[in-house]
Amino acid sequence: MNLRDMRRDYARSALDEASTAADPFMQFRHWFAEAEAAELREPNAMTLATVDPSGRPSARIVLLKHIDTGGLTFFTDYRSRKGRELAANPYAALVFHWPELERQVRIVGTVERVSAADSWEYFRSRPFGSRVGAWVSHQSAPLADHEALEASAAALAAAHPDGEVPLPPHWGGFRVLPTEFEFWQGRPNRLHDRIVYHAEPEGAWRRSRISP
Repeated sequence: MNLRDMRRDYARSALDEASTAADPFMQFRHWFAEAEAAELREPNAMTLATVDPSGRPSARIVLLKHIDTGGLTFFTDYRSRKGRELAANPYAALVFHWPELERQVRIVGTVERVSAADSWEYFRSRPFGSRVGAWVSHQSAPLADHEALEASAAALAAAHPDGEVPLPPHWGGFRVLPTEFEFWQGRPNRLHDRIVYHAEPEGAWRRSRISP
């Protein structure tokens, strides 16, 4: 395996300030719609980076489940590693990578929990098995074996033959409130386009180009 020779050139598209929306949420929606139209597999998959109290970072893939002018929302077990880290240090970075479109979006912002009502609205839309799983899995905690997890899920499913599973108190949504967006478009010879938006007072956004 020769990693030095693993490379590709990018020439699919270009990006300039004039072609981007003044509002980064609108620009994100535009790019996301193009990712959906291209039938990419899970275009809502995003890397979530957090930091623990001692400053050590960690990252994992989660799924974007809602976006509005207030922020971007995902759902998880609040007892998980990411949940604990966000409780201690409510800042996060997100990265969407759409290699088929030679694009990347990076987002940085503060984080808050969504309301229990919002968490319940999404929770009840999940498949029955996923709702059961949210109860029986203590995310990121040690697990003796997978069979024990499956047995717990089977027992809980049997206890709810009507399919109604309440919202676990330890499960819900986090909303990332962006202070910065970066839209990256691959270009030939590694001379990529990078357009950055920074939040300014009173809801305005400052847009600029940065070097690749």
